[in-house]
Amino acid sequence: MALITFTDQGLYCEAGRFYIDPWRPVDHAVITHAHSDHARWGSGHYLCHHDTLPILRLRLGNINTQSVAWGETVYKNGVKISLHPAGHIIGSSQIRIEYKGEVCVVSGDYKTEPDGISGSFEPVRCDNFITESTFALPIYQWEPQDLLFDKMGKWIQNNQQEGKTSVLIAYSLGKAQRILQAITPVTQNIFVHGAIWNTHKTLQDHGIVLPDVQRVTPDIPKEKFRSSVVIAPPGATESSWMKRFQPYVTAVCSGWMQVRGNFRRNNTDAGFALSDHADWSGLLSAIDATGASKVFVTHGFQSVLSRYLNEKGIEAAEVKTAYGEEETISLIENPDEI
Repeated sequence: MALITFTDQGLYCEAGRFYIDPWRPVDHAVITHAHSDHARWGSGHYLCHHDTLPILRLRLGNINTQSVAWGETVYKNGVKISLHPAGHIIGSSQIRIEYKGEVCVVSGDYKTEPDGISGSFEPVRCDNFITESTFALPIYQWEPQDLLFDKMGKWIQNNQQEGKTSVLIAYSLGKAQRILQAITPVTQNIFVHGAIWNTHKTLQDHGIVLPDVQRVTPDIPKEKFRSSVVIAPPGATESSWMKRFQPYVTAVCSGWMQVRGNFRRNNTDAGFALSDHADWSGLLSAIDATGASKVFVTHGFQSVLSRYLNEKGIEAAEVKTAYGEEETISLIENPDEI
């Protein structure tokens, strides 16, 4: 694929002299979304969606950036660039690049079921499609969001009747905002961890409409947490920070919860298989909708998906990248927020 090459620094467009989601500092970076495994510190200039910009600045500091709307066109050294909804988290985008008649789309992370806050995934026709494969196994088939949120609401109500605090474990950017749609019909007494609070306030200040929540601080009496809902990132679950919520029960919100073994290993009281990534059917439908003649598969179960596509007559290849679990990186970069 001439338009994009895979280098030690990231996905590189030589004609445009820019990288997409580079994992090392570069001069020009085009960013799919603000998760810290895709948007890293140190590059000279960043291009992203308008709703990604405030989170980039929160996480990366005073950076040189340009933001655009979905569908807006930008040219870099003659290469046409536009961003299109990926449905993963707020502001998440696929990157479409076009040069001399060739079109390539980099998916970043994406989800095909609309979640009400992230924008609906938009299939983009292209010659070459670079897709993620986080949940590229046939066992991963998501339950519709409204059914899952109904179960989550009932779980919270049951905990309230028993006088227990409901602690929901969710990534600070994406899942934490999304599950508020399930919580607010049940209670307005919602507390969040500091890492989630910073993201929440930044998005609200940017004009994203989200319910009001309260930050967990040391001066809040323990009685205030009884029967409330607390949202915390995965890194907080084994910390002393949790003791103030007793009696409490925990539930992990993650696509990995669809596998019973992962449920046990997380030592949690409940699990909701809620993901911000496409499931097996979503990946296949998204790839088919691009009409791409070649698909490059990265970060996840890339060998399974690429083999399946080749068997179906769609030329596919595995690509190694440095993307991974964003929350782990985020907590390493922000240890004081735990």
